[in-house]
Amino acid sequence: SDLLIMLTETENVFLFVPNLIGYARIILAIISFWFMPTNYVIAGWCYITSVFLDCLDGHAARHFNQCTKFGAVLDQLTDRCGTMCLLVTLSYFYPKYMFLFQLSMAIDISCHWIYTHTSLLQGKTSHKFVDANESAIMRLYYTKSILFTMCVGNELFYAALYLLYFTPGPIILGISSFKFIAIVSAPVAIVKTLISLVHCNVAVQNLGIIDTNERKEAKQKDLAKKAE
Repeated sequence: SDLLIMLTETENVFLFVPNLIGYARIILAIISFWFMPTNYVIAGWCYITSVFLDCLDGHAARHFNQCTKFGAVLDQLTDRCGTMCLLVTLSYFYPKYMFLFQLSMAIDISCHWIYTHTSLLQGKTSHKFVDANESAIMRLYYTKSILFTMCVGNELFYAALYLLYFTPGPIILGISSFKFIAIVSAPVAIVKTLISLVHCNVAVQNLGIIDTNERKEAKQKDLAKKAE
């Protein structure tokens, strides 16, 4: 096929180091999903390892100069699906809060999808590249320290809720450690959800600009044809 010919004659993007890390993350995530309802130890370790590898794929992409659009999409989809499946499990464990988990899933997936899609339409190799004229909130969010804090805090919140269903964890000064982590990380998860809405707003505005520019180009081409 054309794809096989292309891969033999050029670099095989699908075998780039960061993408191999991405495949490993997917395998770990699937194992985690399987054990989530019954075995929190296996599920927890697989999920945490997958999240840890998420911190490595970006470094690998930059180190080996292997930043690709495929890798960006793979990373984003793995992140979103991982969080979504954990939230599905939490909805099952805590049916009283199902609506909130559903809302969180809807915001997380839709906002990140439209933002990533728009970034690719703009020709960016990563959704993390924010132009200087774009939202100041987004520029701040995608600084390494803030992004790391937000992502870790968000994962800790949902992971703590998951673990609390099975065990309170180590008791420190009479307080469940998992409950403490959930309480402390909850504000981070809330802020991250709000920032997802900012993602959506920025993406919608950029899509509008893309549409406007494309329509202008189309009209100019039509006028040029009529003038011939």
